[in-house]
Amino acid sequence: MKRNKPKYGQIINAAVIVIAENGYHKAQVSKIAKQAGVADGTIYIYFKNKEDILISLFREKMGAFVEDLKKVIAGKSTAMEKLLVLVEKHFKTFSEDHHLAIVTQLELRQSNKDLRYKINEVLKGYLELVDKILEFGIESGEFHPDLHIRLARQMIFGTIDETVTTWVFNELKYDLVALAPTVHQLLINGCGNK
Repeated sequence: MKRNKPKYGQIINAAVIVIAENGYHKAQVSKIAKQAGVADGTIYIYFKNKEDILISLFREKMGAFVEDLKKVIAGKSTAMEKLLVLVEKHFKTFSEDHHLAIVTQLELRQSNKDLRYKINEVLKGYLELVDKILEFGIESGEFHPDLHIRLARQMIFGTIDETVTTWVFNELKYDLVALAPTVHQLLINGCGNK
């Protein structure tokens, strides 16, 4: 696949908008092509089908998000700071891109089982980052030494994810980023070493 071409990025960005505004099932390839400013056939140079576009957009957006998050987290010295940055960055990313929030929180959930499996594969990098924060917190004594990492990861991701989903369902009516300290405190109290 020719991902280094500018049209690939145009199509990915157009797909986010079209899927968010029309829903995955009504987001025709022709609409995506029109939004991207390319001919319908150009889509098939880069993608097999609409499902491939959805998986690719999630892979591209999530991959960029995780790489950026790793850089920001690396500069923090405590697990608690790292976790706060993760929550803030997650909320900020979606609050700045409402279309992406709608696609990830609503449209990806309505996909078939095979598609959801591929989406879960893409999420692995994010979840591994959460694991590293938890492991660092255990090693530094910030988190309980017997903390069940897999369960704590599910709790953290589930809390963050559900907070964004609720925000989307409430039509983005409140400041999502402002919730980050409260969500962080809830997570820290659940992971605390006291």
